[in-house]
Amino acid sequence: MMEQILSTLGLALRAGSVAVGEEPVGSAARAKHARLILVASDAAPGSVRRAFAFAQTGACLCLVIPAEKADALGRSLGRSSVAMCAVTDIGFAGALGKKLAALDPAHFAEASGRLEIKAQRAAQRREEQQRHEKNVREGRRRKAPPP
Repeated sequence: MMEQILSTLGLALRAGSVAVGEEPVGSAARAKHARLILVASDAAPGSVRRAFAFAQTGACLCLVIPAEKADALGRSLGRSSVAMCAVTDIGFAGALGKKLAALDPAHFAEASGRLEIKAQRAAQRREEQQRHEKNVREGRRRKAPPP
């Protein structure tokens, strides 16, 4: 199951939806682009603390996953060693949350639920934006609420 999680992470990297390393993760979180921050299980305590601080700053989730930075996480992201990465696409973040919840429901079920809610809200905002753009193109106006 961990291989599926790491392969999904690699796919997200190839899609350009992953920030790898401390500085890019911090930048993505500060810009509110990060949806999910993943930290390796053997990352240094200072790195874990900074990752959680980035998550708080960027209003996203931060999870410590059961993967080592050199062996599993680094290899899946094409690097020698990766302590943290940030997923910037809500679809990939939701998929990773579901797979982590299937792997270990006790630790990741709540995070998966929160990611699902965020994905639904993002889809709703996207749909509203598309409706608005269509109305602007076609020249429709909103009806005024009754007084």
